[in-house]
Amino acid sequence: MDPDQCYQSPLATRYSSPQMQAIWSPKRKFSTWRRLWLALAESQQQLGLHITDSQLEELRSHIDDIDFEAAKKYESELRHDVMAHIHALGDVAPNAKPIIHLGATSQFVGCNTDLILLRESLELIAKKLARVIDAFSTFAAKYRDLPTLGFTHYQPAQPTTVGKRATLWAHDFALSLEEVEHRLATLRFRGVKGATGTQTSFLDLFEGDHEKVEKLDELVTEKMGWDSDKRFVVTGQTYSRLVDAQILNSLAVAATAVHKTCNDIRLLANRKELEEPFGRSQVGSSAMPYKRNPMLCERATSLARFVMSMPANALNTAATQWLERTLDDSANRRLSLPESFLALDGTLDVMHEVASGLVVYEKTIEKNLLAELPFMASERLLMAAVTQGADRQEAHEVLRKHSQAAGQRVKEQAAENDLLQRLRNEPMFANVDLDAATDPSAFIGRAPQQVDTFIEQIVKPIRVKYKA
Repeated sequence: MDPDQCYQSPLATRYSSPQMQAIWSPKRKFSTWRRLWLALAESQQQLGLHITDSQLEELRSHIDDIDFEAAKKYESELRHDVMAHIHALGDVAPNAKPIIHLGATSQFVGCNTDLILLRESLELIAKKLARVIDAFSTFAAKYRDLPTLGFTHYQPAQPTTVGKRATLWAHDFALSLEEVEHRLATLRFRGVKGATGTQTSFLDLFEGDHEKVEKLDELVTEKMGWDSDKRFVVTGQTYSRLVDAQILNSLAVAATAVHKTCNDIRLLANRKELEEPFGRSQVGSSAMPYKRNPMLCERATSLARFVMSMPANALNTAATQWLERTLDDSANRRLSLPESFLALDGTLDVMHEVASGLVVYEKTIEKNLLAELPFMASERLLMAAVTQGADRQEAHEVLRKHSQAAGQRVKEQAAENDLLQRLRNEPMFANVDLDAATDPSAFIGRAPQQVDTFIEQIVKPIRVKYKA
């Protein structure tokens, strides 16, 4: 059928990177199956089963030359994907055909391959999270001491700095990276467990020798790149699907960091303080030529929301696995695992583009801050008047009266905040340096120092670890 008449996932055609797509490609999946069959046969030979060097060499020489058409034909007849690929491999390795998949169940290749792909995907996500952290931290350092209006409840609050706010974004990504790294550190290999997890078939092959069966499990685990102590001690036919739920939850945490950060940037773009990078020829709207829509952040939040929805799906799948296993996880996992990674992968690429190209409008930031700052400075102005000899209660009343009037003028007339001008005309404030009392840098606390500490304690180790 014409590809233009077939559905194609936008995750592949528009959003995810070639690297993540390669990890979840049919070529990677089925060549990993063949690597597992080779590792199993090599280990069985090492432990005394009659498998010849020529059989192993035949398997070795056909790891990547997969005849997908032959496999497709076999599957249409056999209705079993693993058996289809066993036959397709046997066709090109006829001498080795009798010992392919010896003693194994389908989930020997299925689960172990999934775990390998999950590990590779988590490693790529970790690198991309580190890259986003690095970009936001570079931005934070540049604007560490640029005062800006802070918000709580999206209402004006104490000032912070542009750089300090960026560390909040970077910190969320750092927490997300910790979560992904934890999943990598605790991810285990299924190994060689048999049809229901009891290793019965392998015990039969080795004539009841439990030590050899245990050694077989260790050898295959090591050949596939895991430490032998990083195996599941027990499984049913599959590894626990709770592992999938844990991993997708970790991805959802990272997606949540993206969503929150992009929401913040979109709010600030509306205030004309901050803007995502915008191409010289980019079109914001087909109807409104002046528009500079936050398209990148909107795309990132859209994809992030998809990833955030996946943990519930994985939890339901894990909860409905009956006894040693049931097959109603299979079709679901073919969608939920790769697509969660593909979506987050594309999201983090967008997030890095945004973080690396943020545009700051310093004059607008200053104007917006100064519109609110006189109100926030009222206590400092009160103390300054008292220092110059004013009665505290009288000064408080003057400030209250003028603050209320200035605030009402701003709301009703859309006029500028004239509180300072009003106070300049008050005798008790005649000797108060109103400009010094409302200097924005006096209201940002330790924000610049916190940026420095964050970069030193949190970001620097990440940069060292992921410097490549």
